[in-house]
Amino acid sequence: MGRLVSWVAGAGTGFLRGCAVAAVTLLVPAVWAGAVTLGVHWGAANPWSWLLPLALVGTGTLVLCRPVCRAVRFLVARWCATVVPPGYREAPPVRQMSTGYWWNGFNYERTRRDALMDQRWRVRWHDPANWRDLRFVGVAAFTAGPVAALPPAGLATAVLGLGRADTGARLVGAVGLAVAVGCAPYAWQAVRPVAVRFLRPSTAMALAERVEELTAQRADATIAQAAEIRRIERDLHDGAQARLVALGLSLTTAQLLLDRDPEQARALMRDAQAGATASLAELRELIHGISPPVLTERGLVDAVRALALDMPLAVTVGAEAPLRVDAPIESAVYFGVAELLTNAVRHAGATRARVTLTQDELGVVVEVEDDGRGGLTERPGGGIAGLRRRLDAFRGTLEITSPRGGPTRARMTVPCESL
Repeated sequence: MGRLVSWVAGAGTGFLRGCAVAAVTLLVPAVWAGAVTLGVHWGAANPWSWLLPLALVGTGTLVLCRPVCRAVRFLVARWCATVVPPGYREAPPVRQMSTGYWWNGFNYERTRRDALMDQRWRVRWHDPANWRDLRFVGVAAFTAGPVAALPPAGLATAVLGLGRADTGARLVGAVGLAVAVGCAPYAWQAVRPVAVRFLRPSTAMALAERVEELTAQRADATIAQAAEIRRIERDLHDGAQARLVALGLSLTTAQLLLDRDPEQARALMRDAQAGATASLAELRELIHGISPPVLTERGLVDAVRALALDMPLAVTVGAEAPLRVDAPIESAVYFGVAELLTNAVRHAGATRARVTLTQDELGVVVEVEDDGRGGLTERPGGGIAGLRRRLDAFRGTLEITSPRGGPTRARMTVPCESL
């Protein structure tokens, strides 16, 4: 009895799922049939009657193909636990370059509005996934759709046939009922192999997506490089250069006063010596900001420990073993840790933090946790967004959990090979 109840429940669920799959996959063919029927009735005496159904078929197919494919992916993921990647082309962020032009991932435009309009057009109509969706709509209309429609079609045949008095109609109705009941638990499952086969991104689409990702990363790297160059120029101009100019003036003045006022000349030379010492300290600090010497000499773990000693909060650094990876990755991870600890001090009011560094066969994993107030919000163009762009260049990821009241946990993962 229990098996019978279970089978009946499964048949009922399968019948409803078959109706849903048939309604989704046969929606576009229904538009085709309606357009042809309308054209036949409308154009009985009109020689141009074929234009209307042609326009309706083309427009309906283009408008409905992507929603139909999205609905099929949703049903397959919900009922079969099979995720079919969409593979649609994502619009890259629109950014203003140092030249003043706007880069939208495809072209440079003079204004942000023009860049967005050009991007929207290119992403929507030049997406290779459009042809894949059109192909799936056509294939599903003759495979998964008719199979999923068997239970509702059999039930409709049973209702119409069993309601008539003649024996032949009742026999057809009985056959329809048997078909509806027998295939109800299984007919809807035909959509899964069709969706996996025809809706997954092709190799060419995956390569195109990777090329677009690399193009966006190149634009981000160009922006970051220009910003870093401007920062270095500003630091040199406002700091070391000004001190060196003052140093030169002091030495020139001391040289002129050397015969007339030796005491004043010696005082100026002492000031010049102090200025030279200060200039050297500023240059060392600037070089430290570009590439910390301890990072080059002693590796990532010791560089993070040295960074922790300079922070105005108690930082515990844990590492399973010394990590030696490529220098660019070491730099990205180091400055990522520096950014997270700086945010913990400035914005979260943290007093303690812990940094954990590990490395496995997949890459470097860094976790930073602080006891601050939490509630971290990521702003466009802010430090966290810049950190994400820095990690994107190495296909790294950043995951942040920061509830109100804390604690804040950040996890950086950078795929790489150990040296």
